Parts: sequence; C-alpha cells; structure tokens
Amino acid sequence: MEHGKINNHYDALVIGAGFSGLYQLHRLRDDLGLKTAVVEKADGVGGTWYWNRYPGARCDSESHGYAYFFSRDLHQNWQWSERYPGHTEIRAYLNYVADTLDLKKDILFNTTVSSCRFISEKDLWEIKIDDGSCLFAKWLITAVGCLSTANVPDIPGLSSFKGQWYHTGKWPHEGVDFAGLKVGQIGTGSTGIQAAPEIAKSCKNLTVFQRTPNYSIPARNTAWDETYATWVRDHYDELKGLVQSTPNGHPFRISNNLTMEVSDTEREDMFEAAWKKGGLRFRGVFHDLLTSKMANDAAASFIKSKILQIVDDPDTADILTNIDHPYAAKRPPIDTEYFEIFNEDHVMLVDLKADPIAEITSDGIRLQSGKHHELDVIVFATGYDAMTGPLLNLNITTPKTSLKTYWDNGPTNYLGLAIPGFPNLFTITGPGSPSVLSNMPVSIEQHVDWITECLRHCIEVGCKTIQADQQAAQRWTDHVREVADATLLPTVKHSWYLGSNIPGKPRVFMPYAGGLVSYRNICDKIAQDGYKGFHFNTSKTANSEDDLNFQSSKHLGLGV
Repeated sequence: MEHGKINNHYDALVIGAGFSGLYQLHRLRDDLGLKTAVVEKADGVGGTWYWNRYPGARCDSESHGYAYFFSRDLHQNWQWSERYPGHTEIRAYLNYVADTLDLKKDILFNTTVSSCRFISEKDLWEIKIDDGSCLFAKWLITAVGCLSTANVPDIPGLSSFKGQWYHTGKWPHEGVDFAGLKVGQIGTGSTGIQAAPEIAKSCKNLTVFQRTPNYSIPARNTAWDETYATWVRDHYDELKGLVQSTPNGHPFRISNNLTMEVSDTEREDMFEAAWKKGGLRFRGVFHDLLTSKMANDAAASFIKSKILQIVDDPDTADILTNIDHPYAAKRPPIDTEYFEIFNEDHVMLVDLKADPIAEITSDGIRLQSGKHHELDVIVFATGYDAMTGPLLNLNITTPKTSLKTYWDNGPTNYLGLAIPGFPNLFTITGPGSPSVLSNMPVSIEQHVDWITECLRHCIEVGCKTIQADQQAAQRWTDHVREVADATLLPTVKHSWYLGSNIPGKPRVFMPYAGGLVSYRNICDKIAQDGYKGFHFNTSKTANSEDDLNFQSSKHLGLGV
C-alpha cells in the first residue's frame, strides 16, 4: 500500500511486518475493529527474514513449532518441507499468512520511520516517515524484532577496501557469487556458523576470522516426508499445547534429570543420544545445564571432545575448542558440517585472540602481527545491536524525554511490554521479555494477545492513555536481573544478550530467563488484577503496584 493513498490518522499503528506485526495487525483490525496500519521499510513481509538471506540462513527452531498457533486453518493448510526451514520458506509462510488474512492492504511498504513523537496535548503519537510526511495514531506498537539492527564493527580502513563487503543481516536479494574468490568471514556466532559451510562450497578459499570460539551442535536437518507432515497437520491441539507449556516454547519437553545424579556412563550415553538427535534438543537433555556449573562443564567437555574428533589438524582443533564461556550461555548455534570445513584445504582459521585485526586494507585484512590476508570479499557475520538497538533507532520521544536518554544506563521496561513515561506505547518482545531465549513465534503470540486484550480493556473503560508505573517497571527490571543471576547466562564476557558486543552499550542482561510458562502466568495475573502496575488516564484511579510479587527465580522452570 502506498501511504499517499490513505488517511494519515489511525487508531493504532504497528511498526514492522514480521511475525509480530502481521499478527498484531490481524488482532487489532479484525478482532478489535480498530483502524490499523503497519509501517514497513521493506517492500514485502518477513521482518528479520526479509533481510537475512545469507548463505545457509535458516531457523534454529524446528518447523512444526515455528509457526502461528492462533488459527487451526492456517496450521492445517500449510506444510513445512524441512525440520529447520530456510529463509526462503519462512518468507513463503509469512506471505501465505498475510495473503490468507488479507493483511497486505493495510501495510505501508517501502516506508521507513524516522521518528516517533508523543503529542501530550492531543494524546497522539506522531510517526514521521522518511519522506517527511507524518502519520498519527492513539496507540503505537513496535514490532521491529530483536535482531534487526546490523552491527558492522568499526575496523580502521574499511572504506579503503576495493573489494565487496557484506553484512549477513543485509544480504543482497540477488545473492552473491563467490566462485573463484578469496573470501574472509569475520564472526563465528550462530550466523557465521551457518554461513561458512555454504560459502566454502563455491569460493576459491575461505579465511574465517574467529575472536570467540563457539560450541555448536549438529542440526541433523532433514526433509519431512509426507507421513510426518500429515502427523503435524493432524495434531494441531497437541502441538499448540506443547509449545505453550514448555519453558522455551519449543515442541519438546526438557528433561527433569539432573546432570550429576546419573552415572558417568549414563550421562555420556544421554549426551551421545542428544548429539545424534541434534539441534536445540541437546539443551534439554538435562534440566540444570544453565544453572549448575558442574553440569554445564560436563556438557561443554562432551561437545569439545566431539569437535576434537571432527577436526583433523590439532592446532586448529585447539583454537576451535578454546572456549571461554559456558555452553548455551550465549546463543547456542546448530550447524550443518561447520567444523568439518576446517578439514578442507581451501579453508583457513585465524585466531583473533592471539593476533587481532589491525586494519582492513585495500585488498584484505592485516593483523597486528603484520600478517596480511589477501581478500576479494569480506563477510561480516558480526551480529546485531540486539533488543534495544531496533527500538532506539525509531527515535522515540515525549515532551519530557527520549527513549535514548531514558535507557542511557540500560533498558527499564515493564514485562517487556511497556515503558514508563511513554504513554500508549507497547513493545512486542522488548527487553525484559523471554523473546530471544524462546521460540519466537510462541512468545510473539502471547505478547500480541496480551497487548490486544489490554487495549480492549482501555477502550471499554474509556482510557485516554495508559503507561507503565516507574516503580513497577523497576521491580520487573530487578526481577529480570535476579532471574538471570540464578543462571550462568550473565557470566559471558561478549554476548548480545548483555549488549556487550556493542562498544559503549550498558552491560545489562536484557531478556527474561524465567521461561515462557512462568512469564505467561505473571502477565495473566497482572491482567486479572486490573493491569496492576499501569496508570490509566480515566476517571478511575491508577492501579497500585504495591503488592506486585513476581515469582522467585528458584521456582521458575528455567529452560533457557
């Protein structure tokens, strides 16, 4: 839809047309009857998956759980082709949903938000877009995703490089032909581990520049046969109940077994079986992998032994296993023959811990030792300014403050859904929510449903504005930290969970590690109590937050 063809006043505006924005549009437009539009900078739906088209890009959640569950019809009329869907198939799925629900007519494509300003005297949000025009709405909902702001490190000399360079999060839609080229890849997180094996298939040589060695579990991806696809289609209720009742929203249960309460032989056999099954299920083989260092050490030792078995060259294997963080305390990658590529003659590993990058030259990368690697192409698999970055880029302000100023020392947010001082603004999968520690579509559905019912309540009581209470948000932010501190997650030096991958960004553990089930229960209880912790501008008094009591972390089903 071209924004010039429509009125610029709305009941609600949603920013982003990925999983979050599409479902939020459906709920507000079709269930609440609100005049709603989605603002989307791309020319199609997909959100994160619109931009992430790098070689090997695919979901690390299993496809039969990586979907919407609000509609039986949507579920039964779609079949995934693989255990882990690739980016092309995920975009096809989101287009299927958008077309089935007739959502595209209310999406403003090719429209980039430059700023969002709350006009207090009118109780309206003014959303300025890149051509200088403005849209207005009473309710503003951000659906910008957690991983949509690419991080290109500030390495001296990049502008002098005469070859081509790419970031995995902004990959050319026409693809990149690496045939006959000398390629350097910087970064070995989840994205880099997916991309490197695919790049290695066609390039002349591949040099992988590794700062932080990483664990990875084989994905064991496979094509679904018709029998399994039929089973998934016919077991909608079972799968919906499963993903909504597991701590991380995945379609498998986490074991209640504790790592050190089984014999050494049993433990090894259980790890081996999980390794053969592959994927994120490895995290679920024992209940305490992220809460017990001894348990995590056992898992880490097992994975390192597998890497040492796979990689032929002892020196390369040592560099790959010199891992300085607990298993799954950073985003846990899954791979398709990643470690195997280092047995290929045309693939080289560079240890940036031992010899960091000094500069990018006109024809390659020079290390601090003076060693120079000649390159035709540089691929930055260097991640994102996660969670807060996409929100701060919207330049959100009120007459009293800006979001950048308010979050100067880290994000304070109530439930990951609302921010004190920013009326009528809701954030889907914002900091303080389970988001990236969960199967995202499951988290997104819960967020969107909660926001929708909250707006229904606001409409019913004649609410002009709603905003989170500062004390309630601080208590929630403290609770998010306390829950994380009960795990090994905050012990990592460099992690986008903590924002420590971005120079100058406050080191704060941002997602909620208490699990989706506990989080859902907390949100439901707050709604049942009249949205405790929120202030309503109506004839009614503001709800008190004094008796807010978030569940102790020791009782949470930690399944991160």
